[in-house]
Amino acid sequence: MKERSVIHSTFVIERGYPVPPERVYAAFPDPAKKRRWFAEGEEFEIEEFVMDFRVGGRERARFRSTNGMTFTNDTIYLDILPNRHTVIAFTMSVGEKRISSSQATVEFLPNEEGTDLVFTEQGAFFEGADGPQMREQGWRLLLEPLAKQLAR
Repeated sequence: MKERSVIHSTFVIERGYPVPPERVYAAFPDPAKKRRWFAEGEEFEIEEFVMDFRVGGRERARFRSTNGMTFTNDTIYLDILPNRHTVIAFTMSVGEKRISSSQATVEFLPNEEGTDLVFTEQGAFFEGADGPQMREQGWRLLLEPLAKQLAR
């Protein structure tokens, strides 16, 4: 059998935040807040960040790493239930090469201490892609700046 050119994977990340679901959710539709926790960082220069947070709306984030590589994330919003969940479909590219296509759901569930955020990604990772393990690690790292955003 030949080696597969696409790896399919699903992963789930659960993360608690000590604030109500409305506050966690508010960090997603606001372009300034989302840019702060999702796009800004020391390892990347933001070349483009635009978002239209509505069902059918799109988001694009393009970054250049310190080693000169360009990464692009193109997203479409499929379903939004304010303060409850957001469903997106997105592709990621390195340079001109598409490396993956995914659907992800972010759920905002109330708990006694605040909010359980449940992130589920179902992805197809193409040849030369970052792969599901690296993608999961990347999302876990992204949820740290979100915690800092919420602590403000």
